[in-house]
Amino acid sequence: MFARIIPSSSISTIRRSSNFVRIFEVGPRDGLQNEKVQVPTPIKVEFINRLSRTGLKLIEVTSFVSPKWVPQMGDHVEVLAAIDRIPGIRYSALTPNVQGINKVLSLGNKGADEIAIFSAASESFSKKNINCSIETSLQRFNEVTRIAREKNLPVRGSISCTVGCPYEGNIKPSQVVPLVEKLFDMGCYEVALADTIGVGTPKSIKELLQAIQSSGISASKLAIHCHDTYGQAIANIAQALDMGIRCVDSSVAGLGGCPYAKGASGNVATEDVLYLLEGLGYETGVDLNRLIDAGQFIMNILKRENMSKVARAILSKRQN
Repeated sequence: MFARIIPSSSISTIRRSSNFVRIFEVGPRDGLQNEKVQVPTPIKVEFINRLSRTGLKLIEVTSFVSPKWVPQMGDHVEVLAAIDRIPGIRYSALTPNVQGINKVLSLGNKGADEIAIFSAASESFSKKNINCSIETSLQRFNEVTRIAREKNLPVRGSISCTVGCPYEGNIKPSQVVPLVEKLFDMGCYEVALADTIGVGTPKSIKELLQAIQSSGISASKLAIHCHDTYGQAIANIAQALDMGIRCVDSSVAGLGGCPYAKGASGNVATEDVLYLLEGLGYETGVDLNRLIDAGQFIMNILKRENMSKVARAILSKRQN
């Protein structure tokens, strides 16, 4: 078995300057995974191909979890085999266990360019989401990251419920810091901090980032992942940018939610994030109009309203 080896230099080259912000597009995986209607594989492939033509460099395309738990992602092998791979883009897959990473590796050059693992800052959420305690999840991930290191396969970590949990309420930064440290100790090149239920405010995001940075972890190794349940996602991202964060997770058209967090709306829309970044003078390399087209393509398929305010505004102007 072998992986598509991505030299560490290719990761660092994406971080071109302090003015460049990387957008980690999660629509094809995090966005689609909760859709009740099965999206045909060719549609997923076309969706990813359209995203690849926007200038995005980081796209999470699928997950290697049991179809029993996430039926929407049951075609992970077929999706990875069929997408048009554009040089310079890293195609990521969620692989939370040894079976998942071994399957990725068995695909060779048709596998993922990097894998993602995720933990949670809440014991209750961890047990509801992945049926095990935080400590048990970390033990599983340790084996996954060990295999990845042997194959030179980059690993990205993510932590759910970093400011609030649907079962435990507010989450203290002191609950998050040790998890961030453990994920880096395992070999993750980056850790995304997720406000899974969208309860964060600029104040709580600032306190979280201050605590992590006080532990000696640089903002350059962190990403922010916001949901917009209470309409605070853009404000929270702006706060994170002010504190040195240069990678933002988002989902085109605001696709996604959380099946274990009642009432949690979708991820922050990539179009809205891009509009913010451009307005603040950051570089992204992403074409907003192509991004809107890709988002509207999948929303037309799903027969759903586009959740991006920016996309709706620009689509309205086009009609006029």
